[in-house]
Amino acid sequence: MSALQWFDSASRVLFVHAHPDDETIATGGVLAALADAGHEPALVTLTRGERGEVRPGEFAHLQGTEELAAHREGELARALTALELERHAFLGTPPARAEGLPPRSYADSGMEWAEDGLAAPAPDAGPQSLSAAPVAELIADLIAAAAHWGAEAVVSYDALGGYRHPDHVRAHQLAAAVAAGLQIPFWEIVTDHTPGVDPGDVEHCDIGPWLGRKRAALRAHETQLSVEGDEIVHVGGQRQPIDAIERFHRLDP
Repeated sequence: MSALQWFDSASRVLFVHAHPDDETIATGGVLAALADAGHEPALVTLTRGERGEVRPGEFAHLQGTEELAAHREGELARALTALELERHAFLGTPPARAEGLPPRSYADSGMEWAEDGLAAPAPDAGPQSLSAAPVAELIADLIAAAAHWGAEAVVSYDALGGYRHPDHVRAHQLAAAVAAGLQIPFWEIVTDHTPGVDPGDVEHCDIGPWLGRKRAALRAHETQLSVEGDEIVHVGGQRQPIDAIERFHRLDP
């Protein structure tokens, strides 16, 4: 199924991602396809990824510094330009901020690798981190964004958050709660770790016509990854194919 056929029933879709680069790796093709078709996709990024590792090279000195957050904001802006996505906000800043509350930033909660190969919460997540914020406040912020952009569906991670990063898991919880509260469909991003999904219920979206734009957006995230041929090379050297098929599973309210 093409990306455009998949979303014909929802002209405005809100995507919820945890950190800069997640939007492109998991959903870059669908974002570009919807933007091309005039479907007005919108993106809320929950944190600025300030605790992310930085790959060796020109920007390695940014790791663990206050400057990394601002640099990753710039990377995200360049990626969204490549995808031609115009509607974006960081959670906690208008229009993704509940009315009457002053703007705030939610910090990256951090993670460490567990023995099973998936992520585990970092033991030193600070009080300003996303995982420490009141859930009611987070939901109110996301509802404000959904209302502002007239969202008719929401997309985010599965219940495992893709690989169990605490910010990804929180993204799923918030997105699913907002979709249920607004009585609109919630689409979870399907990965090899997604629990409890019948393969027959998975939508395979062919993003071939937009693969070039996805590659360009990936290259914008220069602190986090590099693009070599048909693969993403992550900070730790892990290689991941650049997906020409993006997979989703619908959960009705």
